[in-house]
Amino acid sequence: MTNPFSGRFTGASGPAVDLVPVVADDAVDFEKVAVSLYIETGGDLAFVSASGEERTVTVGDFSILPVGAKRVKATGTTASGIHAFVV
Repeated sequence: MTNPFSGRFTGASGPAVDLVPVVADDAVDFEKVAVSLYIETGGDLAFVSASGEERTVTVGDFSILPVGAKRVKATGTTASGIHAFVV
């Protein structure tokens, strides 16, 4: 099988190369900055943006939040089934 991503520059405007389950943590950043987040079950989502700002938003079920994020915080997050789109 050929890999269409092989040798291709993967930027934030293109498709992600992986979808990684998120474990919310107040102190530990993701291994790779997410280009967006997917949320299965809505609620409050407390996160640290790619620029380092702490934000809390309310999201619905099956939401995609198109913002760079480097951490989802455990404190303040009630949403679940969170996944990070990474490149």
